[in-house]
Amino acid sequence: MKRYYKPAVALLLACIFTLTSCSNQPFQIENLAKTDTDLVADSVRQNMNKLLKRLLIKLYKRNPAELAKNPNQTIKTRTEQLFNNASLKRYPELSGKQAIDAMLLAFDDHFHGDRVFALMAGLTDMIKQSYNYRNEFFVLDELDQQKLYNSARNMEVLAWRLNNRLNAQGKPYLLTNATKTQSLNLSFERLFGKMIALQDMMAMIIADKTNRTINFIVRGVATGTFIPI
Repeated sequence: MKRYYKPAVALLLACIFTLTSCSNQPFQIENLAKTDTDLVADSVRQNMNKLLKRLLIKLYKRNPAELAKNPNQTIKTRTEQLFNNASLKRYPELSGKQAIDAMLLAFDDHFHGDRVFALMAGLTDMIKQSYNYRNEFFVLDELDQQKLYNSARNMEVLAWRLNNRLNAQGKPYLLTNATKTQSLNLSFERLFGKMIALQDMMAMIIADKTNRTINFIVRGVATGTFIPI
């Protein structure tokens, strides 16, 4: 069977430059211990973090009341909390919830904390899980194509929930894209689209490299249900 690993790597690299602005990186000696896939994974992780930070900022600017719930916090401190390192983190204000459980807090009528932080803490942790809590990859590191694929489907579910789930007062839990009474603004949708595309293409590359198949789950967005990573 003809393999498409090399063309797939080239395609993903091209898409990374199209979807995000990438700066030129100087040669580093540790790159000699990396495969082509490792270098691609490094680039995807860097760009995913950039997109996630952009989403965090946009959500807080659209929902300033959420940030105001914690007077000692700023967008900068929240960014540092979430992106200082790739390790597993638990936040007392979220009762230690992570990934999907943390994201669900943002849509819980009984949760009165910072919904933007709950959503982003869960989302960033889910992405970290899909990359085994690593920001950099070397020749012996392995990734799971199913984790990457499932995380992409969960981002679709999250985008759907933000647009469709309403609180007890009949209003969105968090404002994102413009409402029907406002001028059209789909910047959040485009941002989610970029992140989903990166995760999907990374999943395909890993599946092709390892000769494993992806279980193309059809449920998720149709039911508004998150898929376990």
